[in-house]
Amino acid sequence: MRISQLSDATGVPVPTLKFYLREGLLHPGEQTSRTQARYDESHAERVRLIRALSEAGGLSLARVRQVLDALGDPPSSRHHLLGAAQDALTPDGTTCDPEWSAFARGFVDRRGWQIRDDEPLIDLLGGQLHALAEAGIEVDDGAPLMAWADAAESIADADLSTVPDDPAAALRQVVVGTVLTDPVLATLRRLAQQHRSATLFEEK
Repeated sequence: MRISQLSDATGVPVPTLKFYLREGLLHPGEQTSRTQARYDESHAERVRLIRALSEAGGLSLARVRQVLDALGDPPSSRHHLLGAAQDALTPDGTTCDPEWSAFARGFVDRRGWQIRDDEPLIDLLGGQLHALAEAGIEVDDGAPLMAWADAAESIADADLSTVPDDPAAALRQVVVGTVLTDPVLATLRRLAQQHRSATLFEEK
């Protein structure tokens, strides 16, 4: 298909497709002349992935590039595959107050979670918990933090139970699934809050 047909197939304007090509987010088509190229379903699939990550997932194009790079070179180990997926999604330069970083590390250690020593998500969690505390939301090892962690483990079990054996397919599912299901989880939480509020607090 020509680039105009690729635009029709994906709903992405031609100028945007040309931008993806210039930035290396979209692989080149088969050159048919000096000014023309032919594209196929692999290009349409890549464009849909870019749109899903950037629009539905809210990732910057720089982060989308990192995700695409990771998808292009998947590790063979399923555990290392998850690490590669999370590395592609974790913000760069995450820092937090050392006290809160230590608190976050202590919490995951008390949970018995096997987490890398240099895991940047620890600082990310510490910063998020610090923000809660600054806003007057109590943060300790009791409820609701433990309840949140319990729910997170259940979600992780559900996520990993359907990971394919093929490394490339597995990495794609973990990365794209994480990006696109995070908003779903937030929406489900709000719906569940509404339901539980109705059952617990609504006057009979």
